[in-house]
Amino acid sequence: MTDPATPQHVALAALRRGDGQAARAVLDPVERAGQATAQMRILLAQACAMLGDAAAAHRALESVLAAEPANLYALIMRGDLLAAADDPRAAVSWYEAALRHAPLAGRLPQDLLDMLRRAESAVARAGAAFEEHLRRHLQASGVAPERTDARFSEALEILAGRAQVQLQQPTSFYYPGLSQRAFFEREEFAWVPALEAATAAIRDELEALLASDEVLAPYVAAEANRPAKRHALLADPRWSAFHLYRGGVLVPENASRFPATMAALADLPIPHIAGRSPMALFSVLRPGTHIPPHHGMINTRLICHLPLIVPPRCHLRVGNHKRVVEQGRTMIFDDTIEHEAWNESEQTRVVLLFEVWRPDLSPAEREGLTALYEAIGAYGITAEDQAGA
Repeated sequence: MTDPATPQHVALAALRRGDGQAARAVLDPVERAGQATAQMRILLAQACAMLGDAAAAHRALESVLAAEPANLYALIMRGDLLAAADDPRAAVSWYEAALRHAPLAGRLPQDLLDMLRRAESAVARAGAAFEEHLRRHLQASGVAPERTDARFSEALEILAGRAQVQLQQPTSFYYPGLSQRAFFEREEFAWVPALEAATAAIRDELEALLASDEVLAPYVAAEANRPAKRHALLADPRWSAFHLYRGGVLVPENASRFPATMAALADLPIPHIAGRSPMALFSVLRPGTHIPPHHGMINTRLICHLPLIVPPRCHLRVGNHKRVVEQGRTMIFDDTIEHEAWNESEQTRVVLLFEVWRPDLSPAEREGLTALYEAIGAYGITAEDQAGA
């Protein structure tokens, strides 16, 4: 129990009755003697703020934070001092620092929880005021965000804190210097119209496949001699695949059933990498299934979807962009940016899925990457293994 005669106890009692002068009078000598604790300095800061001496209050809190950079009381109090000085941008920076540290602080007393909630509200109000300031300024400059391109709008969403920065995060291999784009537009690729023109013929070839579930395999499957994957749809037939090419190898018994599909794929810029590519399959998503957020393996390719059977309420999100899946309209995206998909309908969704080289890779880079990927794939495989493959 605290001794009622200690400077800390006397100062606390004075503050509770609103006597900042008495609190400061008992704490100042302790501070000058270099004997003040962090808690005493916080009380001293409160007394100085009560007396209107913001500079002294800041000095006391600076001393606290020099020794304890994550002291939540001191962080919030510095924000309060700056807010009182009509400097909301600076105040928010201290409030945000407190909110970042709070989850690591363990169990918190009620008074501190109340302070954090107040800081959170102040941050939200400041954010709304900042957005309104931006809106007015842009409007005065003749800029209408709703009529700007998607990149500008996304930048505003990130600035407002409503969206996160979404970057490539390949799980296997990263090639530097490639554009950080979630979706690529159909109009950028000369081969898209011919592919889309084959939609009806490819869909016709699907009819027998969908009537025979036994030919479908779960899209996410365990691999021999590898740790089990952590995936919500591991070995789950609700997300299934029918492979035309797998691991760079044609699946002849499957491909023979889809001549129109194989013809449509024949002239596309699909990588040809021993043991890896081509990769082409039908991705089957059953009713009510959600593919959770995930990242692809390598960023030197783009994933392409040709939607073939698409009921309502099917969506694909890549990064900060969520799009409706539409039959016959190709979707081309970087799967190393976080993405997820939904089929919220009561019918099955099917897309033809394949990969193409990224257009921003030169022929020399594609050649080098092909050799590199083949070398990676061959590592640890003996000549006898290769001969028997």
